[in-house]
Amino acid sequence: MSSRANISCLQEAKRVAIFGGTHGNEMSGIMLVNMWIENAAEIERNRLVTKPFISNPRAVEKCTRYINTDLNRAFTSENLSAPDVEGLPYEVRRAKEINQMFGPKGSSDAYDVIFDLHNTTSNMGSTLILESSTDLFNLQMVHYIKKAMAPHTCSVLLNEHPQLKYSTTRSVAKHPIGLEVGPQPQGVLRSNVFESMRTILKHALDFIELFNSGVEFPPCTVEVFRVQERMDYPRDTNGNITAMVHPHLQDCDWEPLNQGDPMFLTFDGRTILYEGASTVYPTFINEAAYYEKQQAFMTTCREILAANAIRKAFK
Repeated sequence: MSSRANISCLQEAKRVAIFGGTHGNEMSGIMLVNMWIENAAEIERNRLVTKPFISNPRAVEKCTRYINTDLNRAFTSENLSAPDVEGLPYEVRRAKEINQMFGPKGSSDAYDVIFDLHNTTSNMGSTLILESSTDLFNLQMVHYIKKAMAPHTCSVLLNEHPQLKYSTTRSVAKHPIGLEVGPQPQGVLRSNVFESMRTILKHALDFIELFNSGVEFPPCTVEVFRVQERMDYPRDTNGNITAMVHPHLQDCDWEPLNQGDPMFLTFDGRTILYEGASTVYPTFINEAAYYEKQQAFMTTCREILAANAIRKAFK
């Protein structure tokens, strides 16, 4: 990357992958990717190679989140460098294959962009997930998408928390971006969620095509929700859940949670209040897939990030 007169000149994004089925029961991405594998005309753009890809085919076949372990947590350096021995968990072997096909992770040979398509059972609407607050290309892209989606909202979740950030499937790319659209039950396809995801992808690919053609994008700001803390359900001494998400919090993703607001409701009817010192914005509230991860919801803080103007670097 070079910068002249506050314009950051970035390399052309020549190769883009669209992953569906990282979790085999999240149907929107699976159906979109399978549709585009059959006919890619909708995702073709000038100066761009776009590859639709089913990332966890065995889980898709069984309509389950994963076979042995969560593929979207499997892209650690330890897993990617593990020797190919008998008994290696299926998703670790799959992570190594994906890294060879679309990486290697962290290298100049890696794909420029990977969109990883997910569904949530939480009431999050359309959400773009970033892994870096300094990736100017992605910041400009989500700004473009948010403007194009208006008046419909499209929230941006930023996860670069050192303890809570995980090694995602998309992290193989130079510019990884997740799409999380819901609410949608696991193993179910809802038309409105399907079309929202499809529309976001259209705008994202349009942005990349414009960038590659030499269009300069001016400085911008992006509102993001930065991951702060993972909140577990109240539990007894045996680890059993003793309370549910309070009805006043249920389905209120991205809405402020203030000190003293209801947070959980115990099975015997007692309300547990939020005692944090500052207002937070919960998300992934009561996500079905996160019961096994001991997470009732995630707290975030709202921030405004600034991004320099960008254009393609000309050789």
